[in-house]
Amino acid sequence: MVNGLATLKRQSLPRVCLGRSVTKLLLILSALFGCATLGAALALFVGWPLAMTTGALAFLFLLQVAGTYTRRTDKRIVAREMALLRKRNLEFERELGETQSRVTDLDAQFAQATRMREKKIVSELKVLEGLMREFAGRVALNAKAVPHEALPLQHGPAAAYVATLDERGSLLETVRNSLEQNRIDLCLQPIVSLPQRKLRYYEALSRLRAEDGTVIMPAQYIEVAAAAGLMCVVDNLLLFRCVQIIRRLTQKNKEIGLFCNISGETLADAEFFPQFLDYMQANKDLAGQIVFEFHQESVLHAGPAGEANLAKLAALGFVLSMDHVGTLGLDFARLRAIGFRYLKVRADIITRGMRGIGATVAAEDFTRLLARHGLNLIAEHVEDERTVVQLLDYAVDFAQGYLFGEPRAVRDDGPRAGAAPDAAAILPFRRTA
Repeated sequence: MVNGLATLKRQSLPRVCLGRSVTKLLLILSALFGCATLGAALALFVGWPLAMTTGALAFLFLLQVAGTYTRRTDKRIVAREMALLRKRNLEFERELGETQSRVTDLDAQFAQATRMREKKIVSELKVLEGLMREFAGRVALNAKAVPHEALPLQHGPAAAYVATLDERGSLLETVRNSLEQNRIDLCLQPIVSLPQRKLRYYEALSRLRAEDGTVIMPAQYIEVAAAAGLMCVVDNLLLFRCVQIIRRLTQKNKEIGLFCNISGETLADAEFFPQFLDYMQANKDLAGQIVFEFHQESVLHAGPAGEANLAKLAALGFVLSMDHVGTLGLDFARLRAIGFRYLKVRADIITRGMRGIGATVAAEDFTRLLARHGLNLIAEHVEDERTVVQLLDYAVDFAQGYLFGEPRAVRDDGPRAGAAPDAAAILPFRRTA
């Protein structure tokens, strides 16, 4: 606005001054010419002295008239310029007020965003503090009762593992040390839509590492950790990292979601689950990106209290998913009412026609049955192209498996022990030989 006023002055004042000068000059020349003509005419009758005096008086009179006219014109021009300046000044003041108002709004938004970030940081610190207290208390009750002998751990994909008493004690000690020293790897496996195979979600999977670097798969440690009351600790760490990772992922693509597994022990824990709900309330803005996944057995045996916990989680806006499906004799309408939107079924179960697991419809009609109840089917453990072709015949919308990408660890360049990791980037998903 200031620049506009300066430009107005630079453009208007020279033109006005030039116009005034030209007008004055023309008036003077006209008066001089008229008076000279009058004097010459009078000289023929009254002589030159009287004619020149009369001409001079006429010229002075005309100059006075011209001056009066010029002053009036100048006043009108100045009045118009003053009115224009007042108008510009009012516009400037209005725009200045709007700018100040926008600055005030931005300050308020910045302050609110800062308070929200501080609130989230405080919430996360409280979670970590509670986690360490819980971890110390539970380990203190269990660690003294087990022997500490060496345990041969599996490598590669985990199968069901039945351990002896000594091995269970050694495994518990290994799990305890892994949690205490934050030797937890978070792996992400893609979930794609069919038939385009477009990346839609990741599933977050936890892996513990022994001191020698050996990977401990969930099938190995879950039973022992659950018996020792440590699954809440594992779930807590997994949840904390999932929140950090999804915030990083959604900075580039808000359409990507993350499946986060929660154990039945956590669901049934009357002390921890309310804290879990409080934490997710503080991160409610992620409701569209995080899907909480529960084992079918955990849901079927949740009881009224467990179902109430699931409903409270869904009431915050978070979507639920069921995996490890062993029976399809389910009340799908009730699942929908609780908050479930996804059902994971092994691809080989679907391609075999879902015989023997309580399905009430044929495989080719199962997707439509789920859709009528607002549920989506995800075929998991998809390993080859032939399976994909069969799944398309059954109108399956989502798929997960090594064919689309194996679980790959989130790269963490920061220190691991004693600090929450920073999810920097995800390694490329490629099938390895």
